[in-house]
Amino acid sequence: QVQLVESGGGLVQAGGSLRLSCLASGRILGIDDMGWYRQAPGKQRELVATITGGASTNYADSVKGRFTISRDNAKKTMYLQMSSLKPEDTAVYYCNAAIRVTWYEPLSEYWGQGTQVTVSS
Repeated sequence: QVQLVESGGGLVQAGGSLRLSCLASGRILGIDDMGWYRQAPGKQRELVATITGGASTNYADSVKGRFTISRDNAKKTMYLQMSSLKPEDTAVYYCNAAIRVTWYEPLSEYWGQGTQVTVSS
């Protein structure tokens, strides 16, 4: 079965940095678009950044210039480098990916279990 597993979350002071990773495992034929989303307590899940199979990127306005999304296709891993972190970045961060398991099935969307990022002021 396909799994997405995030890692790298934790507690950091405002102005600090963290690097999140998302590892895809299982029977995977190919990975298309990938993305990071986050959900703060009492709020809806929101887009943080996305990266296409061709490495085109898109960022939420709130993180532009501070976060960088990247991927290593050979390692089936996506990253989110977060710098100049603010208390409002505190949330559970989720990995999302569109994955093809077999050539005759369409892409399916998968989510990781989430990793907590807490930024103290």
